[in-house]
Amino acid sequence: MRDCPTSDPVDTTPGWQASLRLGFGRDGDTTRLLLREHRGPLRVQKALYPEGPAACHVIVVHPPGGVVGGDRLQVDLDAGPGCLVLATSPGAAKWYRANGRVSQQAVRLRAAAGAAIEWLPQETILYDAASVEFEHQVDLGVGAVYLGSEILCFGRRAAGETFGSGRLRQRTRIRQEGRLVWHEQGTLTPDGIASVLGMRGHAVCATFLAVGAPVPAALQAFIRAHDPQLALSQVKSVFVARHLGDDSEAARAAMLRVWQALRPHLLGRPACVPRIWHT
Repeated sequence: MRDCPTSDPVDTTPGWQASLRLGFGRDGDTTRLLLREHRGPLRVQKALYPEGPAACHVIVVHPPGGVVGGDRLQVDLDAGPGCLVLATSPGAAKWYRANGRVSQQAVRLRAAAGAAIEWLPQETILYDAASVEFEHQVDLGVGAVYLGSEILCFGRRAAGETFGSGRLRQRTRIRQEGRLVWHEQGTLTPDGIASVLGMRGHAVCATFLAVGAPVPAALQAFIRAHDPQLALSQVKSVFVARHLGDDSEAARAAMLRVWQALRPHLLGRPACVPRIWHT
């Protein structure tokens, strides 16, 4: 594991160029991991079936434990027709000081007809002076479903650290049967985090996106009743829940409640919490 850099000069050592490609196919009643290719330090260890053969869970592991300036991570996940795939991470992702270079992550998810992808990584921590670019792209076939969450923590408030400099630039695009149904992009800097038009000085923001059958008003009311601070919206086939605060555990709990409420509606299955979340 590489330590977090502490000096300001530009780091000239080569960054990690890591990629992971996963392909899933339906074999009778079972979703199987049929393709697993990796380059560099990014991989999954094995397919897991905590809720039976129909749904395959995988844990995406980045062995170095943290990302520094110049590193680039890329994940490509293809779920074949009728597959149910849940992908998560073993712990918080740590994005360290840039040292003059940008670090990047590109995630591309494709769900064929009748498939479902749940992209549920644990929280992302951006250290002071990190310079990060995130690209997230989802392509859904006929009747496919997507559930995804993102928790961003700027600095480590519990350790007395703030995000005093640095930048996060991100873009998310979701296509449903070839049509663009969601496009969101923006850049967050310390000024934007402090602004009343940005995060109003809070250190943690979280977003849950769900694409599939529209969420009925009664279910939205149920979610609001259990967490009145959540901001909810339904834009055609896209449901959005947002949380703003200063505690990563509270953000995780909020996203968990949303997922537990939505999964039975969108997938016809109760939420099966990955065991790795409890370790």
